[in-house]
Amino acid sequence: MRILGKIIVVGASLAGLRAVQTLRREGFDGELTLVGAEAHVPYNRPPLSKSVLRGDEDVTLPGAEELGEEWLRGRRAVRLDAANRTVVLDDGTELGYDGLVIASGARPRRLDGVRTLRTIEDALALRAELDSGHEHVLVIGGGFIGGEVASTARQLGRKVTLVDSGPHPMHAGLGAEAARWLAGHHERNGVELVTGTRVTDVTDGRVRLADGRVLSADLVVGGMGVTPNTEWLEGSGLAVDDGVVCEPTLYAAGSADVVAAGDVARWPHRLYDDALIRVEHWSNANEQSAVAARNLLAGPQQAQPFADVPNFATHVHGARIQTAGLPHLADEARVVAGSPEEDRFAVAFARDGVLVGAVAVNAPKDLIRLKRSVAAREAL
Repeated sequence: MRILGKIIVVGASLAGLRAVQTLRREGFDGELTLVGAEAHVPYNRPPLSKSVLRGDEDVTLPGAEELGEEWLRGRRAVRLDAANRTVVLDDGTELGYDGLVIASGARPRRLDGVRTLRTIEDALALRAELDSGHEHVLVIGGGFIGGEVASTARQLGRKVTLVDSGPHPMHAGLGAEAARWLAGHHERNGVELVTGTRVTDVTDGRVRLADGRVLSADLVVGGMGVTPNTEWLEGSGLAVDDGVVCEPTLYAAGSADVVAAGDVARWPHRLYDDALIRVEHWSNANEQSAVAARNLLAGPQQAQPFADVPNFATHVHGARIQTAGLPHLADEARVVAGSPEEDRFAVAFARDGVLVGAVAVNAPKDLIRLKRSVAAREAL
């Protein structure tokens, strides 16, 4: 382990917390500062679109309670001077470092008149809206946040309309077969689907679509994707392009003292011919931040590439949907277990005959098997 006197971790969500925990566990005993824009103890975000909306506010992240004086809560990084190894905060404070972990995450894309869901405050405000008697909820975007909000709203007895620009919700991430199943699953559970068009404007509950239609709702919620928080890195000298561009080892490109992890990191994945990817899911932030922290301590020459198979899971109307790898890269897909008609199946995805991804619906054991096959680059 190389000698580093001061390490700063920017971002106090899951990736930042896991980086801090890893640094201490690996023996770093120097000065460690965690900078977090929120005033809360780091918390778990996946429950926000599910249990929190139903009234359960337990979003505990194990280990968050261990943070002490090393944590600067309610402070935002606004500028990085990589040449002089200095982070500037929103109150003007300048923090020097020997090593830096960028875990500043991402924020939701926004549209006027539309509620978004990223923070505990967002979730509590949305729950208050749902509790206030709003009967018709319109959700923009059928990705995992949009799908979970639609599912929860139906559990609460609300009428739900889901608008998605693709042919089916999550078509790009799940592939045609599973996305068709998901569309039917939404409809069987009472969700009205409007697909193949996008929302252009929302005014006083009136939602205008690109095809000219106008829909009305009591509450409009957006799940329109996220944008990585990289504005504070402008002029820093680091390469930024839809995230912090990294080496396979998660070092910021060209840097020997800055690593990145979580939603903000974009790195060449060795399973996919070094294609630059950015992954926004919980498991990636959890695993990637630990590797980034260990690599920062080891130094660039001893650092190990991060090549874990991306994976993701969600629950929609009681069904468990899981993915592994990058199904959208495939040129071939095949149902290899169960069938959509049984509401239990798995799909394998290949490119040039080599497995690149998998999707499983209510089939966790099949997903585990296929994930191993993706990691081993087995043939379909």
